[in-house]
Amino acid sequence: MSPELEKCPRNLLVCEKSNFLNEKSRHDIHVSKHSFNYKTSVLIPECGILPANISSAFSSFSPYYLVRDLPVYELLEETFLESLVKKGHFYALSYNTKIDEDNSIALLSSGQFILSLNKDTYEQLGLEGRPSQYNHRKALRFVVTLDLTDKSLAPGTKRYQRVLSSLKDRLPLKYDFLFTKYNTGSDEDEVLHALLSRYTYKEHKPVFSQHILKNIQCPTLYPSDIQGKTLSCDPHRFLEWLGAVNLDINCENAADSFLSTYVCPEPQSSISQAVVCSVTGFISPENVFVLLQELRKYFDEPKFTPWLSLTVHGFMDSPVSWGTSEHGFLKGCSRGVLWG
Repeated sequence: MSPELEKCPRNLLVCEKSNFLNEKSRHDIHVSKHSFNYKTSVLIPECGILPANISSAFSSFSPYYLVRDLPVYELLEETFLESLVKKGHFYALSYNTKIDEDNSIALLSSGQFILSLNKDTYEQLGLEGRPSQYNHRKALRFVVTLDLTDKSLAPGTKRYQRVLSSLKDRLPLKYDFLFTKYNTGSDEDEVLHALLSRYTYKEHKPVFSQHILKNIQCPTLYPSDIQGKTLSCDPHRFLEWLGAVNLDINCENAADSFLSTYVCPEPQSSISQAVVCSVTGFISPENVFVLLQELRKYFDEPKFTPWLSLTVHGFMDSPVSWGTSEHGFLKGCSRGVLWG
């Protein structure tokens, strides 16, 4: 195999220890900053039935919409901007646009409008931006960030008209988009459906899946690991094992297996059963936070395990990862894991 193919893209694993009861805990900030979530998974050791409150949290996940050939300027029209975007809890992401070769567009609930553009599109639009931090010798990609809550971009201002004209007249971009919202009022819903009714769209419900694992090997985790006193399992190796379990990969390295030679890291212990469940779709941070709150209640009563895990996967081709930080390519999607 070519040495170039054997090289793995650089990755960064950030570990942060905290306690939900600590007033300085940043778990809510981490959840809120991960705007574009594709998959959410939960693993509960020594559990055979998903608790009702956690199942209800999964069922309450908001629907999302796939809108075909939507002109980008529609997201900036005054009624839509004032009635939905500026009130928060609304997310939009261009669909099937590759971050390394296409134009990719995202709208955050904070009102940040992010356009990751190739050089030709950037120059034709004439909007102010900056070179992508993932360029090499030549600047071939650019990022335009617009704060739609800023007074200078209020409908009627010169800057607003210039941006709208660029996207509507100078270069009328159209893409498929994913939309989702969280607990919006009837007025906001009416504005959204008025927009959707003018285009081809389909409403989707996040897809739920669940399976029970029996007699599996698991890395040994102690309460002292969470407290930061000891470290029984390397974080990278634990994350790797967690990924293998979620993908239903055998971790025993059986002699008759030709598919995987992966082995559960040491120290390890055996658990009789575990429930693994996941939801895929376009998932808002608010939905993830509700799920996290219900998972915390799992330990209100004594359990056979001191930990469980919540894993959240981001979209591979979203223009941002955490907050408004630019999302690179050839690195896979961003991912967050909470356990305790």
